[in-house]
Amino acid sequence: MSIVQTGSFLTLHYRLAGPKGDIINTFTDKPATLSLGSGELSPAMEERLVGLAEGTHTTFELPAGEAFGDRNPDMAQWVARKLLNQLGDPMEKYAAGDVVQFPTPDGLGSYAGTVLEVNQEGAVLFDFNHPLAGQPVTFEVRLIGVL
Repeated sequence: MSIVQTGSFLTLHYRLAGPKGDIINTFTDKPATLSLGSGELSPAMEERLVGLAEGTHTTFELPAGEAFGDRNPDMAQWVARKLLNQLGDPMEKYAAGDVVQFPTPDGLGSYAGTVLEVNQEGAVLFDFNHPLAGQPVTFEVRLIGVL
């Protein structure tokens, strides 16, 4: 039976939930595949997986701020409509609660921001904190395969 180590390739189902419910839940779809240590999960979640055996199904409760850090008020930023038009569809309408993907400066990845507010000029206030930053997190996992 394989045991999870740093650098292991994992096939697993997992669920991340905060006080308001699920944020990610792969139990209802196909499992995820990831490499431990590549940054696909937060370090606090990866630490809990190390040492678990293939076939394990368990749930961890992470205290507020441990999984995704504390909320940082500086991560709420206004983005001008002109920039939004350059990055995406100029006809896009934004509403509070929408999650928008932005390309990283190198164009190789992306990051998300949650719309907090739209002003009369069309500028949008985004929160770039992780949705579970500063909150307690339930992390449920079922390890299907460990390589």
